[in-house]
Amino acid sequence: MKAIVFENLEKGFCFREDVKRQSARPDEIEVQVSSAALNKRDDFVIKGLYPGLVEKVIMGSDASGIWKGRAVLINPGINWGDSQEVQSRDYQILGMPSHGTFAEWVKVPQQNVYPAPDHLDKHEAAALPLAGLTAYRALFSRGKLQSGQKVLISGGGGGVAMTCIQMALAVGAEVYATTGSLEKQEKLIDLGVKSAVDYGKEDWDKTLQKSFGNFDLVIDSAGGDGLKKLIGLVKPAGNLVLYGGTKGKSDGISPQIIFWRQLNIMGTSMGSDRDFREMLELVTKHKIRPVIDSVFPLDDFQSALDRLRSPHHFGKVVLQVAE
Repeated sequence: MKAIVFENLEKGFCFREDVKRQSARPDEIEVQVSSAALNKRDDFVIKGLYPGLVEKVIMGSDASGIWKGRAVLINPGINWGDSQEVQSRDYQILGMPSHGTFAEWVKVPQQNVYPAPDHLDKHEAAALPLAGLTAYRALFSRGKLQSGQKVLISGGGGGVAMTCIQMALAVGAEVYATTGSLEKQEKLIDLGVKSAVDYGKEDWDKTLQKSFGNFDLVIDSAGGDGLKKLIGLVKPAGNLVLYGGTKGKSDGISPQIIFWRQLNIMGTSMGSDRDFREMLELVTKHKIRPVIDSVFPLDDFQSALDRLRSPHHFGKVVLQVAE
């Protein structure tokens, strides 16, 4: 079958047409992949920045497909475990170290396969799982977002951040965002964001605070130097949830602000099986549709990767696997 395979750190990935289909265990099923979506995680794998790399592994975490004649999507989180609070030691995500979704077929535990929401096309369904799960847990399971609260979401053009914005708007929150360009600011306003600021400007945090005050909930995936500014924008007793650290370590954070304002700073990664089910219920109830930036054929993975790496992409980059 055709697939995108991580060869090794020296060669990176390759497109192959001779990959052998893996036999499914009794507790697994094979899904014929229709579409698959890229995530930053895939880029980290290629760059050698992801832990526990295994050579000759089919990449990819997100997919929609067909099983027993019906449209399905896949929860990419395997073996979360029994605790709602934290994943088990056996937890892993499709695409590393086990084979993933950038292929014509993928085998997964049957419990990880769900009917695709009827209002989504195959590209939208493929774009939902990882971003939707991460966003739902950050906003609701960890952030405890309520209708009417003010939420600030950083990096508004990315897949998870965009999904956070859509979900927060759906439940009646007042949503603000940071992003990297005027074009993206305008697109976020069109989505319903009340205000979006350019995080490239030095005093973006002061601009937000002066005009809108502080926030009940702040969601961040970057860390780095911007984190101290985000902490300063959280209301007393408010929540800040981190689901990534693309900008690296953070210096200059004031513990005085954290303890005097009684702030709650939390980490989150992916989500539980219950989170995934509740996420699908929310998406179905509010007819949320992931924003698709672009679609590429499987054999043009390099172009898809280039688009993911581009600062101009807005929403999810998707691979079309089947016609």
